[in-house]
Amino acid sequence: MTAPTCPMCEMNDILTLEDHFECVTCGHEWPLEEVPEGDRVVKDAYGNVLADGDIVAMIKDLKLQGSSQVLKSGTKSKPIRLVDGDHEISCKMDGIAIGLKAQYVKKVPV
Repeated sequence: MTAPTCPMCEMNDILTLEDHFECVTCGHEWPLEEVPEGDRVVKDAYGNVLADGDIVAMIKDLKLQGSSQVLKSGTKSKPIRLVDGDHEISCKMDGIAIGLKAQYVKKVPV
């Protein structure tokens, strides 16, 4: 069996405790039976599974770091691309290429 990786930070410094795993790096804890296997699943704020090419909309106003611009609630993206890392989504909104966390968007039905 391969060593599990943390579902939050994807590091492999994991402690196996009596009834759960604990990540040494970020402190995330999860039950023993929830060992993540296979591809990572990215879900929006409402639990809808996201895939490459989906369109998403902001669910709250977010200030863009390093500028005075704000992405308003309801702003729609161009087709998204799922990436590894802290920000799961790479897309363009209002002509700006940005990285977003999935917890701030909702999937737009086509």
